[in-house]
Amino acid sequence: MGTRTKKTAPGQRSSPAGIDPVTLAVLNGRLEQIADEMDATLFRAAFNPIIAEAHDASHGLYDARSGETLVQGKNGLPIFVGAMSFAVRAVIERFGKDFAEGDVFIFNDAYEGGTHFNDFKLVRPFFRNGQLFCHLASVGHWHDVGGNVPGNYNPVATECFQEAFYMPPVRLYAAGTFRPDILAILQANSRLPISVYGDLNGQVNALELGARRLHELLDQYGETTVLEAFAELRARAVTLMRENIAALPDGHYSCDDCLDNDGSNDTPLPIALDIVKKGSRMTLDFSRSAPACAGPVNISRATTVAACYVALKHLFPDVPANAGVLDPIEVVIPDRSLLDARAPRPVGGYTETILRIIDVIFGALAKAAPERVNGMAYGTINALSIAGHRSDGRRWVMFSFFGGGHGGNPVSDGLNHGNAPISTATIPPLEILEAAYPVAFTQWSLRPDSGGAGRHRGGLGAIYEIELLATAASAFFFGERSRFAPQGVVGGGPAALNRFSFHSEGAWHTPPLGSKMVGITLKQGDRIRLETPGGGGYGPAAERSRAARAEDIRLGYTSAREGTKSSRKNGRTAKAGTR
Repeated sequence: MGTRTKKTAPGQRSSPAGIDPVTLAVLNGRLEQIADEMDATLFRAAFNPIIAEAHDASHGLYDARSGETLVQGKNGLPIFVGAMSFAVRAVIERFGKDFAEGDVFIFNDAYEGGTHFNDFKLVRPFFRNGQLFCHLASVGHWHDVGGNVPGNYNPVATECFQEAFYMPPVRLYAAGTFRPDILAILQANSRLPISVYGDLNGQVNALELGARRLHELLDQYGETTVLEAFAELRARAVTLMRENIAALPDGHYSCDDCLDNDGSNDTPLPIALDIVKKGSRMTLDFSRSAPACAGPVNISRATTVAACYVALKHLFPDVPANAGVLDPIEVVIPDRSLLDARAPRPVGGYTETILRIIDVIFGALAKAAPERVNGMAYGTINALSIAGHRSDGRRWVMFSFFGGGHGGNPVSDGLNHGNAPISTATIPPLEILEAAYPVAFTQWSLRPDSGGAGRHRGGLGAIYEIELLATAASAFFFGERSRFAPQGVVGGGPAALNRFSFHSEGAWHTPPLGSKMVGITLKQGDRIRLETPGGGGYGPAAERSRAARAEDIRLGYTSAREGTKSSRKNGRTAKAGTR
């Protein structure tokens, strides 16, 4: 039986009536700037390119008592807005009666704090005049944290211990005193201990800078005014969200989709959503979704709620980014299901499942508010790791993710070769990857015929081909959308399927499960090829203008004069696994 998750605010402060709107706007900008500056500090200091180049990290300010999100930077990953409030709450529940000024807590618990074990969270209780005022928190994706495969996206894991080193919340700093034993444990459980050292120090320094900037703000405006601003910004988010929901027609709206498989069993895993909208409230009911599975596409309850937050922010971008967004929303999640993982269920591939959650929210609400919704995006980050040893024996691990097309939207075609809609992370530049690792990209281009047909065509996916320059290496791949294409909306067509292949021992091979494989062995000159999906189309393809179709052909985006023909052909070719 499912349980209902409702975002409430334990100890929530009431919204004041007297704060000056100009002061509120100034404080909102200043608070966002603090989080933005913490983001920038880590991006510049991190050793691993997933943080430094791809910006897979986030910082924010969180409520002293409830852990709810107060402010998040504009450059951090949106998925962390919801997940990090659960992470801060986990620290409060475990240590809340024993906080000391100068404490910093660290952990990567993916069940309490959400996401997966690569995401290390640091929480710093912030004191003002001896009293706890709020919490500052940092999260960043560390390059390697143990487990069975370098980079940790183990597509065949059946328990969390095969994925990564698992650390519950512990003190990294105790009343301002650094604990070197914790650093020693962290470094001992990574294939890249120097990267761990650099990323950790970057996060610590980001929190230190945030604390300094917050003290400066409080010196200028005072604690009472800033607390009033927190309460008012939250209240405005609630009001705006209720108004947006109230503008939708009452009714029941559904959408069903599937994950390809769990990496061990080639059985589809349904992600099904039923939305009930009434007045200014909305229920997102995932009760028809799959039970927990053996493989690593399970996600925690915290991660499910965070994914719902991200989808709703895409649809209602005017609502401020804080906990008030979810006040009018009820999320129903089946107990111990695929969307409510408990230890030791593996969760390393959480990104694939939250992308599907966003997809079904888009698909369901397209029936209620087609003017707000895009076609489904490409729907997979396509995590790829290639690892080996240099001539001097040092280990190297190239871990990266890759882009694809976004869905057509009410006013234009979808974005070609974009980033996943769970984040503002960027695809690491090929120049950075080639400079850091013994690989060469022999192709990096748009993929023709990959966007779904429609009045507004889905954006194109990409083709990446990577050649190994080292003597030998091993690789693994963790993706999705090789069986179930990104859907269009409002009559738009589906995009192309994902296609992964590798050239080894003189021949091209494809994974038996389509999108997941470990144990790929490569020799010098062998190649890996990835052809990513585009986005789903928006509106019937018959309504696309002749001029737009001609321009698609001129640019090489499509190879057929009738968009529906190219989309159908692409789907058949990809499903057959031919090259």
